[in-house]
Amino acid sequence: MDFRKMTYVLAIAEYQNLTKAAESLYVGQPTLSKFLNTLEAELGLPLFRKLGSRYVLTYVGERYVEKAAMILRLKEDLDAEMADILKRDVGILNVAFAKMRCSYMVPCVLPAFRSSFPNVKVNVVEGSSEENDRRLLSGQVDIAFYSKPDVINPVIDYHTLASEELLICTCRDHPLGRQAVPNPHSPYPKLDLAALENERVLMMQPQQRTRQIMDGILRENKIQLNNVMYSSNIPAIIGLTARGYGVSFVFETHLRHSAESLPVECYSFGRTRTLCDFVAAARKGSYLSSYAKEFIEVVRSFV
Repeated sequence: MDFRKMTYVLAIAEYQNLTKAAESLYVGQPTLSKFLNTLEAELGLPLFRKLGSRYVLTYVGERYVEKAAMILRLKEDLDAEMADILKRDVGILNVAFAKMRCSYMVPCVLPAFRSSFPNVKVNVVEGSSEENDRRLLSGQVDIAFYSKPDVINPVIDYHTLASEELLICTCRDHPLGRQAVPNPHSPYPKLDLAALENERVLMMQPQQRTRQIMDGILRENKIQLNNVMYSSNIPAIIGLTARGYGVSFVFETHLRHSAESLPVECYSFGRTRTLCDFVAAARKGSYLSSYAKEFIEVVRSFV
């Protein structure tokens, strides 16, 4: 089995351009062009059709790429498992965080992890939960950390690290606070979501997990927000909330790690309170090295 061939085809499929694919593979463009011609001649079928300078997959090419990606992921798992058996303290770990969590978790987690595994190189990427799912499934990252979605992906395993409360946030002394009642199920007093219908509400963008969760909750409760401002920047949303510009929905963990000094009041909501699972996600059936499992445990300790 020639893994090099598969890697070359996947690079051409990703970049749709021989020059860019060759650069990513550190080979010459003529070498890659000759390789593709030879491979297609061996198969007796074209993997790509050329549209200008673009190389677009044929149906045969799509099938080849799908299976080749699966085979290469299996090879990566096998290599990782063998390396883990031989050298448990040496390796490379690729992890993904949602942007907000990356800002306060990574500075805590990486030094703690390095003290136990000084010879493991950790590569960190950040992005929305959906972006990190794509990285996870393509094999670009080994683990992704985010809030668990309502609709789970059947090819992803979710390891729950903590249950976090999603809160309504206002500035201090906001008039809404007079409507709050004690909540025996939460350390925070409770507000009715309906009280927010005519407030300015600071919401995140559709690709962000908090927004997706809140959209589902608002639909379920048939609540229509009439004055909404959107931003993907969670610190900016918290800062605007603290200055009385609007109210927002923020996870307790975000507030605890990044906004303790800001004048923000927090309220529970929902039938009892609204909890969401913070998870470590990995491709279903993929091998997790001993140091990957330890990294998960270090993250758990900082949630």
